[in-house]
Amino acid sequence: MTEYDAEPAHGLHVVHDGPRQGAPLLLIHGSGASGGFWSRMVPALAEHHHVLRIDLPGCGQSPPAASYDVSVQASRVAELLDGLGLRSVTVAGHSSGGYVATALAERRPDLVGSIALISCGPSVDALLPQPLLLRALLGPPLGPLLWSRRSDAMIRKGIRATAVRPVDVPDDMVAEARGTAYRTFRTVLRRNKEYIAERSVPERLAALGVPVLVVFGAADPRWEPLSAHRYDAVPNARVEWLSGVGHMPVLEAPEATGELLLDFTAAERRHAVPDEA
Repeated sequence: MTEYDAEPAHGLHVVHDGPRQGAPLLLIHGSGASGGFWSRMVPALAEHHHVLRIDLPGCGQSPPAASYDVSVQASRVAELLDGLGLRSVTVAGHSSGGYVATALAERRPDLVGSIALISCGPSVDALLPQPLLLRALLGPPLGPLLWSRRSDAMIRKGIRATAVRPVDVPDDMVAEARGTAYRTFRTVLRRNKEYIAERSVPERLAALGVPVLVVFGAADPRWEPLSAHRYDAVPNARVEWLSGVGHMPVLEAPEATGELLLDFTAAERRHAVPDEA
């Protein structure tokens, strides 16, 4: 596997893995995370794809931005893909990264060939009560103070808070998570909520007509797992559950999640090849 870093483009830090001539696969992380959260899945994915991992604005190694609206973040991703000359990309988003993926397809359907949503809540009413630690870190009046004083152990505990399987959190993942400012994280969460309150993700996808893979942990403590059934109404959508997995399949079950994603992309490539006369 070949790995190389690209210079930040349009305000987004990008890491490439796999052959440049491979079918492009863009990975978009969730709120407060980074492209490094996909690292356990990358080796298998890069055997078949040109894998691009981005850090969204204000996360990982990408600088903050003036706006964190989902549509604005999608426009930044579109600028990046335009600069690389990529089209018909498979875009995979974990959690709220799925909103950016969906908004990208809404704004620039020429760039998106298919979408994979992993632990992506369909609508506001599917949100479950959040773990106490996350509520304390994010809510006033203690949130800003606790956030600025987070230890490595506390960051690890926060990352594990929505997982149900044991999760190893390496030092580089902790360092990247530390880079997200409190105000940025709070703003991103608000903008995400506004996006799905305006129109649910299944409604948005149904209007697009792109092939969709939905992967949900059957024990997700952040979103009601059965809410994944709402994606059944989306044409060309395939819904898969991972037993005994929480909100972090990319960390809790990277092999199984990667296999589902590779099976999905392989099927889409077969469908894209016209029958020979």
